[in-house]
Amino acid sequence: MKKRMFALLLVMSFCLALTAGSALADTALVRSTQFGDVQGTEKGESLVWYGIPYATAPTGELRWSAPIDPAPWTEARNCTAPAEQAIQSAMDYSTFQNVISGTEDCLNLDVYSTAGAEKLPVLVYIHGGNNQTGGSSEIEGSRIVVNNHCVYVSLNYRLGLLGFNCLPALQTGADSTGNYTMLDIAKALDWVKANIAAFGGDPENITISGFSAGGRDVMATLISPIFADKFNKAIAFSGGMTVADETASASQIASAMAPLAVEDGKAADEDAAKAWLLTDGSDVKEWLYSIAAERLAPLMGNAGIRMSAFPHLYTDGKVLPKEGFATASYNAVPLLMLTGSTEFSLFCSFDGFYFSPLITALDEDGQNAAKDFAKLYGSDMYRIFNTQCSAEAMFDRYDANIYLCQIEYGSINSATLLPAMGSFHGIFVPMLTPENGYGGFGDYTAAGYQAMAAKFNAYLTNFLASGDPNGENLDQWANWTPDNKTTMVFDGNESEAIVEAKDVSTTYADIIRLMEADNTLPAEIKQAVISNVMNGRWFSAALDEYYGNPSLWH
Repeated sequence: MKKRMFALLLVMSFCLALTAGSALADTALVRSTQFGDVQGTEKGESLVWYGIPYATAPTGELRWSAPIDPAPWTEARNCTAPAEQAIQSAMDYSTFQNVISGTEDCLNLDVYSTAGAEKLPVLVYIHGGNNQTGGSSEIEGSRIVVNNHCVYVSLNYRLGLLGFNCLPALQTGADSTGNYTMLDIAKALDWVKANIAAFGGDPENITISGFSAGGRDVMATLISPIFADKFNKAIAFSGGMTVADETASASQIASAMAPLAVEDGKAADEDAAKAWLLTDGSDVKEWLYSIAAERLAPLMGNAGIRMSAFPHLYTDGKVLPKEGFATASYNAVPLLMLTGSTEFSLFCSFDGFYFSPLITALDEDGQNAAKDFAKLYGSDMYRIFNTQCSAEAMFDRYDANIYLCQIEYGSINSATLLPAMGSFHGIFVPMLTPENGYGGFGDYTAAGYQAMAAKFNAYLTNFLASGDPNGENLDQWANWTPDNKTTMVFDGNESEAIVEAKDVSTTYADIIRLMEADNTLPAEIKQAVISNVMNGRWFSAALDEYYGNPSLWH
């Protein structure tokens, strides 16, 4: 009997020890923030806290206003599963239907760290999606924090017309702005500054980064007075300089919203509805706040890197200066700008114009030639737009080093060709995380790609730590200057990395001269591609002027 009792006590003690150990493990994943404790989880070698609120849900009367602090909570908040992203409309390619997903209650962020982390560099990431789609999970951070010895923070923020809307009825105060997404990002950076030490990050060593729209948002923070002193370094992945005139933007937005106003009986026709929407009356504001978010999300979709299709980043003189990137007042910090060599491939390859009768009447070779033309010259323009053109525009007024980077892997000039998309918009992502959506474009487990990734991550780790990518056992990466137009070019063959500092600069005029001399397309088809596929994009101002393409603004 005594033996049985002793055995039972041993079992009970063992169970209690397991329970205590589990509780201890849970407690070890609790961090304190200024608004309350948060409970995280383990993912591989990393620790992650999902969906931590950095502001109150921007709903009701807060829909189009500056974000405010979240209400404090008392019990440890469960942050062990991804939160919903911002409400948006995106294509479901299994059904080829647009699907609404997400929520207005989206002002949250994810934090990745490692056990024992203390005073590590902090990398804050702004996702892509034209400021209309996407979410904080776009680049998963569990490998980044291990490979790059940092704490990684990825943001969710308002998208589409909930994130950018400059209609006059919403601009009712002296400091009003339609750049709500930018206010969200600023608020998130304030949260990082105040709280990241609890997760092992250094609040005095913050690098802001972003891809595509996020990269353009990063560039906008460099000219925004509200971002002064909020970060120490910046990385723009496929970004570039993009801003929009506030008055022209309001006209575009009113045109897009006019059908809803007619549908709701606010005007007899769309012209009258647009005129009404461009007034600053309280009746307009009341109606705007009454619209369900699900009706707003699909508007101005399929923008395809055209500012006219969804205007944002307004030069309102509040968040962004009236003169845009011509400002003399930059938030100058060490800046790294990256591009792929074939940046336009994802956008031109699926352009609707290629399904038009003019193109479908061509044979297969003719159709491919039309696509290849836009891909070749559009990509050349897009890559210099992302890096070189920004460096040239900023240099005389930017008091910090600028580093340029180009990913050649997969392009027509690469040691490894990716036939369909080349060195596409996002080619760098698999270098940061194996969890990505680009598996259909290439094999990133190949030894050459992985060797290139290792080199890139070594430079990135150094940049996050100090603002200088250079370090031991790495080729010298000089900062860009007009007299030393250095870009670090990353490539790889089957087994090895090929990393070289090169001058890969060109001009829009030189690219247009090559287009003029290109005889791979009949003149009529060439002009049609230029006027319908390449027109109105971020990079195409010089092209549109040369070929007389009509403006897409109305």
